[in-house]
Amino acid sequence: MTRVRPSSNAAAAYAAGISGIAFFSIMDMVIKGLTLSIGAYPALLWRSLLGVAVTGLLFLALCQRWPSRAVLRLHLRRGINTAVMSILFFWGLGKVPMAQAVALSFIAPLIALGLAALLLDEKIGRRTVAGSLAALAGVAVILIGQARAELGPQALLGSIAILISAMLYAWNLVMLRQQALAAGPVEIAFFTNLIVSICFVSSLLFVGPVPGPSGHWLELTVATALAISSQLLLAWAYARAGAAYLSTTEYSSLLWAMLLGWLRFGEPVSPFTLAGAALIVGGCLFAAAGSEHPALEASA
Repeated sequence: MTRVRPSSNAAAAYAAGISGIAFFSIMDMVIKGLTLSIGAYPALLWRSLLGVAVTGLLFLALCQRWPSRAVLRLHLRRGINTAVMSILFFWGLGKVPMAQAVALSFIAPLIALGLAALLLDEKIGRRTVAGSLAALAGVAVILIGQARAELGPQALLGSIAILISAMLYAWNLVMLRQQALAAGPVEIAFFTNLIVSICFVSSLLFVGPVPGPSGHWLELTVATALAISSQLLLAWAYARAGAAYLSTTEYSSLLWAMLLGWLRFGEPVSPFTLAGAALIVGGCLFAAAGSEHPALEASA
């Protein structure tokens, strides 16, 4: 059962969502560096195992009950989805510039709008739709600019992987909303890391031995801390506002991708990317200023 909260909670949820995306964006930069060094699969495997250790301690210390079977099934579905989604995204991220990867992934919030209406019976407000369309126009501008750059056949494969990952991520956002109404942030973070780790460890039977984390413990620790912080912030936010409303926070990741890609990997930022970013940020702000989506909080 849910109860309506004051509109200030919606603004707080949006701010938490923006912060969570910022942490995830910085983590993307760290994982991309690890992907180029040891590969996407080993980087995600070791990060998820560290994540289980940290969130497991938090879960044991702070959570007083074991989730019901229905909630466990939800954790399982989203955990498997997250494992497949993340390996596709980070494999693709190793092939294309960060800004292009994030731009391609922006189909996810738009798909999430439809899924939220279909699966969660959420109202899609006019401001949210208009803001998303403006952001989509920004993505189109960026892709026009990227089409003029010669990135090679590997970039095409990477782009396809990112597009598939984005489709899975749209469903992931809707499942996060369902999780957040049924469980606390620590529980969600723990079971997500646990199930993702089980998926990756089980896949070793087919993948074979992977490089160890020797020499990369600092990057893995930072990536794990960023991932957990983002998971907690997003779980808190999605417990207090709708998936359609919060999905627009994803667009802010482009600014981080442009900045971090340039600083860390020397990836240039074209005028097309800057123009597209302006449309995306404008769309985000317009959607966030609306009041069609009252904040919701799961009852204790």
